[in-house]
Amino acid sequence: MDTTEYKTSLTVFTLFCVLSICWCAPQRFCQPGDDNSGRCNNRPDVEKPAVCSEINLGYCNDLDYSRTIFPNILGQQSRHEVESGAEYLLLSVIHGLLNGECSPDIRLLGCSVLAPRCQDLPSPAPVKSCRSACEAVRKGCGHAFEGIDMAWPYFLDCDRFFAGEQEGCHDPLAPLRARQEVAFSNLSPDEPSTIIQFTYHSNAQMYSVLKRTAAKCSHISRTYSIGRSTEGKDLLAIEFTDNPGGHELLEPEIKLVGNMHGNEVLGRQLLLYLAQYLCSEYLLGNQRIQTLVNTTRIHILASMNPDGYELAAAEVEDSNDPEQQPHHNQEVASETYAVMKWIRSVPFVQSASLHGGELVISYPFDFSRHLHEERMFSPTPDEQAFKQLARTYADSHASMADNNTERCGASFIRSGGIINGALWYSFPGGMSDFNYLHTNCLEITVELGCDKFPSEEELYPEWLRNKEALLSFMESVHRGIKGVVKDEEGYGIKGASISVRGIRKDVTTAEEGDYWRLMNSGTHIITASAKGYSKVSKRIYLPAHMEKAGRVNFVLKKVPVQPVGPDYHLFLSSSLDTYERFDPYNHFQSYGRSEPGEPREPREPREPREPGMGAEGQEKPWWWNYFTQAGVSAPTWLLRNF
Repeated sequence: MDTTEYKTSLTVFTLFCVLSICWCAPQRFCQPGDDNSGRCNNRPDVEKPAVCSEINLGYCNDLDYSRTIFPNILGQQSRHEVESGAEYLLLSVIHGLLNGECSPDIRLLGCSVLAPRCQDLPSPAPVKSCRSACEAVRKGCGHAFEGIDMAWPYFLDCDRFFAGEQEGCHDPLAPLRARQEVAFSNLSPDEPSTIIQFTYHSNAQMYSVLKRTAAKCSHISRTYSIGRSTEGKDLLAIEFTDNPGGHELLEPEIKLVGNMHGNEVLGRQLLLYLAQYLCSEYLLGNQRIQTLVNTTRIHILASMNPDGYELAAAEVEDSNDPEQQPHHNQEVASETYAVMKWIRSVPFVQSASLHGGELVISYPFDFSRHLHEERMFSPTPDEQAFKQLARTYADSHASMADNNTERCGASFIRSGGIINGALWYSFPGGMSDFNYLHTNCLEITVELGCDKFPSEEELYPEWLRNKEALLSFMESVHRGIKGVVKDEEGYGIKGASISVRGIRKDVTTAEEGDYWRLMNSGTHIITASAKGYSKVSKRIYLPAHMEKAGRVNFVLKKVPVQPVGPDYHLFLSSSLDTYERFDPYNHFQSYGRSEPGEPREPREPREPREPGMGAEGQEKPWWWNYFTQAGVSAPTWLLRNF
């Protein structure tokens, strides 16, 4: 083919491509810069007058209105154009992509943009959905998109396509909550259900919800009582795990406790919602929840003080202001004894106690190191691990870590929403201190907000603010190291001590010799010891980012018991001549780390990115086929690095 024929063929081919795009691709008005990102196509023709019409979109027909308007908020001119776009396709597959999480919230929110409510007077116009509803969904669901390496969809930009309440917006999720309430109220008391009702629950209703949830998910859940209150009410807990009923080797145990004080009730409600959420999402196939439940034993005690709750609820009903009434919410001997026995009978690794009155995470010690100092920084030997634990919750909360957030009188401007308990205010006998001093468990105190008994209208927003924080906190138990301490015959050694050089707090092994040790990244010297056995020490390295705890096992040899002399501590430091390097993910060199005295390995240089290499040059995620096979315009706006 000569040059002329080649140019002619190229021109024809180019013209064919242009015509194909013009005839087949969905077209709509562009916002500035959208045409360059593949989000829309400019329309050269004359804009059609806006008219109201019936909604006829299969995935959007359950909105709380029946008439929409074209062009819609994105500039799409017709129902056919909406159905041909990647935005509508995304809404149709979002349930499967996110394994049921955030569904149908995302779909309803997106439909309110693609098919906005039409306002007839004074002239046909779209009514935008509320920006606050969008922000709540994004805060609660953003992690789900990150989990599949997908960017937040551009048409769910809360500032751009949504409006404030003062502009006359509407909440597209209101009918969803209404349907949930109706469905729940119509259920038989004996029918298992996991539908979340965002209202307050009496003690009888709380017991019913917990038992029905456990019945619905009996293969992963059960309820059990840890004791009784002063007035004889059950302290009913619910657990979630893949084998409920007992401790499994190397599976970490975590507990969440609410309503310790009778008038601090928000935590009680959040834990009830969490129990129902874990059950329903597990059944829906939510991979994140299934992984969490299958690898963790989660204990939830929604109300530690059911007697105090009834008194507080009665005060609110009588006065609408529990702060103006005397509080009958002090812990009493029965509850205290039951919880202490519970804490010491289960090998808990991590815990959170949910309270109210401030918006902050506090961590031990809560009792000042000096008896006469009410505000004195009093760290535990595990200060760094506690800070990371507190940061996990605060940073995942909607507003706790924001220094601009209004508080309840205290100032945490420099701490980012976390504080050492004794530095805030000192008090003796705290449950977090008891956990740390008498067990292996690290417990933080979660102060959920200023209003200890918020209105029912605030329960759903509070759930959205705290849901991701609760999930992230539970997932964070899978860090540090874990392992089994055995004798030479392969039997686990109960009560063996695991010590970390530089941290004067040991943990002990459970019945079958397994242990968990929460700790931050870095190089550590770990020693396992038990009475009648030799000591074994290992040097380990934990990289900065680990998705699961590293496995460090020990085999101890039986030796004659020797009397402990005054120079015992010298033996420990002189016996560490050789170590086993533990590098769980072979990151020792890739992280550029080396031991003192060892030569540092040079890092391999990263390959430079080719000039102009953008979304088309990067490897596409697995979900990209959903769109390419459907023949829609490539939604490059869903690629996170575009």
